[in-house]
Amino acid sequence: MSGDPRPDALPDAVDIFDTTLRDGAQFEGISLTVEDKLRVAEQLDWLGVRWIEGGYPQANPRDAEFFRRAADELRLETATLVAFGSTRKPHGKVDVDPTLEALVSSGVSTSCIVGKSSAFHVTEALGTTLDEGVAMVSDSVRFLRRAGHRVFFDAEHFFDGYKLDPEYALRVLEAAATEGAEVLVLCDTNGGSLPHEVQRIVAEVRSYFGDDVQLGIHTQNDTGCAVANSIAAVLSGATHVQGTVNGYGERTGNANLMTVIPDLELKLGVTCLPEGRLERLTAVSRHVAELVNLPPNSADPYVGASAFAHKGGLHTSALGKVGGVSYEHVDPALVGNSTRILVSDLGGRTGMALKARELGIELDERAAAELTERLKRLEAEGYQFEAADASLELLMREATGWTQPFFRLEGYRVTTYHRNALRSGAPIEDGEAIIDTEASVKIWVGDTRSVAIGEGNGPVNALDQALRSVLSEHYPQLRRVHLTDFKVRVIEGSGDTGAVVRVLIDSTDGDRTWSTVGVDTNVIEASWQALVDSLVYGILHTPEEG
Repeated sequence: MSGDPRPDALPDAVDIFDTTLRDGAQFEGISLTVEDKLRVAEQLDWLGVRWIEGGYPQANPRDAEFFRRAADELRLETATLVAFGSTRKPHGKVDVDPTLEALVSSGVSTSCIVGKSSAFHVTEALGTTLDEGVAMVSDSVRFLRRAGHRVFFDAEHFFDGYKLDPEYALRVLEAAATEGAEVLVLCDTNGGSLPHEVQRIVAEVRSYFGDDVQLGIHTQNDTGCAVANSIAAVLSGATHVQGTVNGYGERTGNANLMTVIPDLELKLGVTCLPEGRLERLTAVSRHVAELVNLPPNSADPYVGASAFAHKGGLHTSALGKVGGVSYEHVDPALVGNSTRILVSDLGGRTGMALKARELGIELDERAAAELTERLKRLEAEGYQFEAADASLELLMREATGWTQPFFRLEGYRVTTYHRNALRSGAPIEDGEAIIDTEASVKIWVGDTRSVAIGEGNGPVNALDQALRSVLSEHYPQLRRVHLTDFKVRVIEGSGDTGAVVRVLIDSTDGDRTWSTVGVDTNVIEASWQALVDSLVYGILHTPEEG
């Protein structure tokens, strides 16, 4: 934390309210099963958030089942599960409202209900009077409180509504607070507010209510300011912060808690998580990304793979002399991340040596200099090692005089046969294409020469099958190694068919993942290079089963 004076309104601690399972699930590309939701909730509890919004029990059978199963299957230690809903309908009755009944029947003790706090939305979207808009909020909060629920009130469109008609926006908040809502959550629903506006408006609302009620903040990222807006609200006294893991959410997303939490804890000294939990942040971010089946954003602050990655020679030289303090704003270990040195033609010998040390390889000054020059030549040919650490490690080992001892190639051949399978009487253009690919390899393992044939879905799969049929007998750990992704990029040339291509292959043994690279004018040769590196790396690092 800096030496600047602490703002008077800045709280010592805030409650983190995670809405990944509800608002985050509205992000394009996310579709969570009940099992997924249970696993995400476990991760959030392990991280140490205070509240987990589980969803809308009445919205769909999946959310209803989640709450049923959560009662028996979730063993939450730090978090409390919250059910989400809305106020009663205009001119409706609370005792027969299906949404409110679903909240009461959800099996949880806390509800978060949303209601409109913008006069424009009450009269135009709901088509009712302002008095009825207030009554919808007060009646609903009262009903839930009498049912024994703790109630949080999400004031939808609050900032837009406050700018146009502050008197009505405050009137809605006052109705919720009077009936027992313990948190008034100010929502930037359209995500159009800027930090200076949020900081001012939250300060005015806090001045109006004093310390009688807890204020919360819920921001969307449509202007790219969701994190900044959340922090601005806390600077003005908000002590309840809503957001999602990795910023998932409708449209451009919600406030990214993976950034908000360390900003508050490490930069402002505001406690967000139980002691010792902040270092779990990166692991939770990546685990949840796997559960929602979306690739992590490597450029995310604090938790991204590139958050503490260094490439330029000036940066890596300073790192070698004075460590991470030279170009890292915090110690990455505080959030469970680590420094990475990216080796490229922009770097120098210092960066090369640091990267080698990171991989457990000692390069003397001469080897580092020679490898630096070799790397520059390879990158000029189209290789890129930033995303292919496994291939880079093998190059570094070779620079020390190491030669992979596992096998050597005599030759390989790949054949592909394309034919049409015709239905009886169907024209040729309606035929179903069948592509058969076969690969043969001749390799030596020690003094033993082997010839193997593999069939697969394309040349890479066929070559992989042929190699494995021989190598797995000698190196059984390869049975645990699988290729998970294959990317081809045309990088230069006068035409697609005569261009240089770069192939990246991702692999895993179930515990670790790695990437390898190959470059050639022939896509099969480039694929072969990446494939061989992948298997060599797998033999080196995958333990044999005992």
